[in-house]
Amino acid sequence: MREISTDHPMQGTPASGLAVLWHLLRAMRPRQWIKNIFIFPAIVFSEERLWTEPNRILTVCLAFVAFCMAASAIYLVNDLVDIEKDRAHPRKRNRPLASGKLSPSLAITTSTLLIVASLTLAYAIDLSFGFMAILVAYITVQGFLYTYFLKNIVILDILTLAAGFVLRAIAGAVVLHIPITPWLLVSMGLLAIFMGIGKRRHELVLLENGAGQHRRILNEYSVPMLDQMMSIVTASVIMAYSMATFSAPVAPKEPFPALMITIPFVVYGIFRYLYLIYQRDGGGSPEDLLLKDPPLALCVVFFGLTIMGVLLAFPT
Repeated sequence: MREISTDHPMQGTPASGLAVLWHLLRAMRPRQWIKNIFIFPAIVFSEERLWTEPNRILTVCLAFVAFCMAASAIYLVNDLVDIEKDRAHPRKRNRPLASGKLSPSLAITTSTLLIVASLTLAYAIDLSFGFMAILVAYITVQGFLYTYFLKNIVILDILTLAAGFVLRAIAGAVVLHIPITPWLLVSMGLLAIFMGIGKRRHELVLLENGAGQHRRILNEYSVPMLDQMMSIVTASVIMAYSMATFSAPVAPKEPFPALMITIPFVVYGIFRYLYLIYQRDGGGSPEDLLLKDPPLALCVVFFGLTIMGVLLAFPT
C-alpha cells in the first residue's frame, strides 16, 4: 500500500491563522455533505411512519452528521493521495492541498480525528454496533480500498462509488432497526451509478488528451462507451424507482399506488441532469449541479414536498 507523504513540494505558501481553518473547511468539502441525504429515505418510506417520531428523526440526523464527518475524512485522504495528480487538473489544482495552502500533516491529523469522532458518535446513537459496522465498511471501502486500489480498475471504480451511496441508504435503515424497501435500495444504487458515469464522462471531455495523466483509469474509458452505459442506467433508474413506488408499504395502493405521482419528478430530474451533461458540459460534481441549476433544485424540492404531501394526505 502506498503511504501518504507529508513532504510534497508546495506550490504556494501555506496559510496561517484563520485562513488555515478556512482552507481546512474547504478541503473537507461541506458542499458534498448533501450526498449523505441518502440516509433519510429509510425513515421517510418506513412502514411504521417513523418520520412522525421526533426521537427517530434525531437519531437519523445524528447518523447524517456521523457520515458527514467520515466523508470529510475520506476527502482529505483522497486529496493527500492525489495531490500531484490534482495539480495537473485545471480545476482541482486550486484545492487547498494541491495549491499548497493547507499542510499535509494538518490534513492527516484532522482526518484521523474526524474518523474517531464519527465512530464514537455511531456507537453513541446505536449501541448494537450495527450502524458502526456500516460506517466502518463505508470508511474502509471508500477511504482505503477505493483510494488505493479500486479506483484503478475499470467499471469497478464506478461501482465502488455507487456502493458508498448504497451503504448510506442501508445505514439509515440499520440505525433505525427497520427494513428497507428492496426496490428503493436498487433505485438509489442505480442513481449513484448514473451519477458516477456522468462524472467519468465529464472528466474525459474536460481533460481530453490529458485525461490519463490526471486519472489513469480514464484511459480505459471512451465517451461513446460511457454514453452507452448512461443510456442503459437511465432507463433502469426510472424503472426501479417506479417499482419502488408500486411496492412502497408507506402509502396506500388502492385505487392506485399513491406514490406514483412522484414518478414525473424523477423522470424530469434525470432528463434535466442529462441535459446539463450533454448540453452544458456538466456532471463533474453532482452537488454543484443541484446547487447551481435552479430547475434541477426546484425539481428535487417539489419531489420531496410531493412525497410528504402524499404521506400526510393518504395515511395507511
